[in-house]
Amino acid sequence: MPTVANGLDDLRKLAGADLGAGDWHEITQQQIDTFAEATGDHQWIHVDPERAKTGPFGGTIAHGYLTLALVIPLWTELLRIDGIGMAVNYGLNRVRFPAPVPSGGQIRLRARVDTVEDIPDGVQMTVDLTIELRDATKPAAVAQAVYRYYT
Repeated sequence: MPTVANGLDDLRKLAGADLGAGDWHEITQQQIDTFAEATGDHQWIHVDPERAKTGPFGGTIAHGYLTLALVIPLWTELLRIDGIGMAVNYGLNRVRFPAPVPSGGQIRLRARVDTVEDIPDGVQMTVDLTIELRDATKPAAVAQAVYRYYT
């Protein structure tokens, strides 16, 4: 069940809040192949299961940027925002991919709101994100995202 914020005042109150973790989602080879088609990144470690079996990861892995792109749908499991006019992904302060996501692996998003600051006509929220990889000692990705929400 996501945290619900209604308007900018509720968003301001989330500074320092732990939003918890969402559900586990399997990353399929079809998702990886579709991402490769969309981006033109057809490196064999992503799209050639036979060759990848003998590679450094023992099979195909998701693109790091695919893992990062999944933050958007996974984020909606953690926070629902009502009563605003517009939301914008403003950017990322840092991103790392400590562990590869194998085809068939499962990920989920864990998030903590770092800061919420006023900007003209809205607020800027900085969020610490961890994309956890099931049964792994390291996360698949860690990032600090910056979102802007406007009236």
